[in-house]
Amino acid sequence: MNLTEQPIPFEQPMPHRKVIREWLVPLSERVTWRAMALLVLDYAVWAGFLAGTVLFQAWWAKLLCAVAMGFTIGRLFIIGHDACHQSLTPHRGLNKWVGRIAFLPSLTTFSLWDIGHNVVHHGYTNLKGFDFVWAPLTREEYAKLSFAGRWLDRAYRSGWAPGLYYMIEIWWKKMVFPNAKEMPTRRPIFIRDSWLITGFAALWVGGIVAAAWATGQSVWWLMLFSFVIPFSFWCAMIGFVVYVHHTHVKVSWHDDRSAWAKAQPFVSTTVHLTFPFKIGALMHHIMEHTAHHVDMSIPLYRLKQAQAKLENLLPGRIIVQRFSWRWYFQTARSCKLYDFTRQCWTDYKGRATSLPALTAA
Repeated sequence: MNLTEQPIPFEQPMPHRKVIREWLVPLSERVTWRAMALLVLDYAVWAGFLAGTVLFQAWWAKLLCAVAMGFTIGRLFIIGHDACHQSLTPHRGLNKWVGRIAFLPSLTTFSLWDIGHNVVHHGYTNLKGFDFVWAPLTREEYAKLSFAGRWLDRAYRSGWAPGLYYMIEIWWKKMVFPNAKEMPTRRPIFIRDSWLITGFAALWVGGIVAAAWATGQSVWWLMLFSFVIPFSFWCAMIGFVVYVHHTHVKVSWHDDRSAWAKAQPFVSTTVHLTFPFKIGALMHHIMEHTAHHVDMSIPLYRLKQAQAKLENLLPGRIIVQRFSWRWYFQTARSCKLYDFTRQCWTDYKGRATSLPALTAA
């Protein structure tokens, strides 16, 4: 370790983000061959599981392949996510094409994801009115919702429906030909990229129909295993991942920009969720999320090292949470609404479910 890189005691002021990013500079090197190898590998695995949903006769074998296919869509998406951040390879143009290719099975529109994720989410993480991803309502906002709106919010935050949230609020509203309300800026590239994923979806569905006819299977039965279940699993996976990245009783939201900036949001608004059995590695280390928010240029294959370095140099400042279903559903029960006056999470009755930030200070 460099002598200038000594752990910063918790009671001392947080270093400037520029200083923290300098710690991670050696880990931001991008390697083209490694990125391309990951892309080819994951596409081959995705295609293999797709073939399994067609060729296996037993429903349980088809189901296993469908779920694994959905998980692999998630892996491909993470590769595209890095490419969209320009952190996958050293070549800007190549990253754009790799990103679009990697995003195809998740039906993600590259240019729209770039705006919504890179510009809005990373630029204003957990700032209400700017960052829209899993942004909590206040009690007053919740009360103004229609019956259907309140029911949907309860479903989203139940812990059981992160996929429903992602499919409706992110994918359908913002990633597929969004209207002017959802995307006021209108650019030709948004339309072209939306048509790109639409064309891929048409090829995917058309291929399934052709495979069903060729093998004498029910079109609807095969569509369930080869398209509906994989895509639904993918939506549940990304909805869950984004939720646990930024929802925790120790994670604050802000509605005041100056207070948000003072809170060092690149560290204080993210969670490093750890898993047993190297599940994090299977997800291309996307759960080492603090390092990613500190420096988006770090490629996925170096995030584990970057996260470890941050946790060593900033002891006590980074939220590290070991995953368990008990913790997850307790978080879902606690994090329903947000009180920006008391700076704490509340339930639907307005009762505080986390320690108010002002009290904690």
